Amino acid sequence: QVQLVESGGGLVQPGGSLRLSCAASGSIFNINVMNWYRQAPGKERELVAHITSGGYTNYGQSVKGRFTISRDNAKNMVYLQMNSLKPEDTAVYYCNAPVQYYTGSGYDTGDFWGQGTQVTVSS
Repeated sequence: QVQLVESGGGLVQPGGSLRLSCAASGSIFNINVMNWYRQAPGKERELVAHITSGGYTNYGQSVKGRFTISRDNAKNMVYLQMNSLKPEDTAVYYCNAPVQYYTGSGYDTGDFWGQGTQVTVSS
């Protein structure tokens, strides 16, 4: 089917930067929207940013002006550039996308998630 794999997480000091990547692979026909979510310990998962295939973007209020989402449609990849990181950005970051994919007899649509990548902002 389809797999989403994140990379790029790690430990960074407050004020630092990280760039997350997510690669989608498999029998992909079309991906319209690609999303980044995050979940901090004891909190609900929240939408960080999303981007359409046409490049329209939207951000959660807490990351506006600091994070930038981008994508490479040809490679089925989405990125999250995170600048001016704060301790409250510490969370597991997940890539998500509703994907149209080929089946043996046609097409289907599924909502796929990556395994998550840990981002820790601490001095």
